[in-house]
Amino acid sequence: MQKTICITGATSGFGKACAERFATDGWQMILTGRRTDRLQALSQELGAAVPVHIAELDVRDFKAVEAMVAALPEAFKYIDVLVNNAGLALGLAGADKTDIADWDTMIDTNVKGLCYLTRCILPHMVQRNQGHIINMGSIAGNYPYPGGNVYGATKAFVKQFSRNLLTDLNHTKIRVTNIEPGLAESEFSVVRFHGDQQKADAVYKGTEPLRPVDIAEIVHWVTSVPAHVNINTVEVMPVCQSCGPLAIHRDE
Repeated sequence: MQKTICITGATSGFGKACAERFATDGWQMILTGRRTDRLQALSQELGAAVPVHIAELDVRDFKAVEAMVAALPEAFKYIDVLVNNAGLALGLAGADKTDIADWDTMIDTNVKGLCYLTRCILPHMVQRNQGHIINMGSIAGNYPYPGGNVYGATKAFVKQFSRNLLTDLNHTKIRVTNIEPGLAESEFSVVRFHGDQQKADAVYKGTEPLRPVDIAEIVHWVTSVPAHVNINTVEVMPVCQSCGPLAIHRDE
């Protein structure tokens, strides 16, 4: 039986790479995102090989998420893997200077949006006693850095939510995995710096960062291990990155 994967934030970066990777194995897919033109282009790219259902969706809108899941065509209703990929970082200002709207957007997307998709899709998995929830976390949920305030906090939430979700589902055969990438080059930094390509490029200057295809391979791997195996967490960095030393401020 053909398997079905639902990927949020599929219009670029990790989400798009995951769609392309799973399509090579013949998975049919539900792809969501806010940019309809990109969804349509991706659907045309993949649609010749596998069945694709696209849905313009803002994960911050619970009613929209609920309606999208309820309206899935019969052939797509039984989701085997949910990849909660939609998320973003905005700004690098200190907590005393940040734009509160950036905080609201990160919390609404990275926390609430992830919860909304999980809540709407999980009952069908429980009913069938099978499925896999994959949440896209970040090393920012493990290690603090200047300006990472609320973004890092949202990813720490993703880590703990994933652990608690697995505990809630202990009586089932449903798997839960938290993927925690480090430095990765995609549209992430462009979004963080509100479209400033020069600032975004500077983040990766002189490095060999992770690529979306690298994360897609990891997502694919965690779904392909034997059914009785659950990969709880994958923390991954490029070899050029490491955990920094503790910062010490010294008075002049």
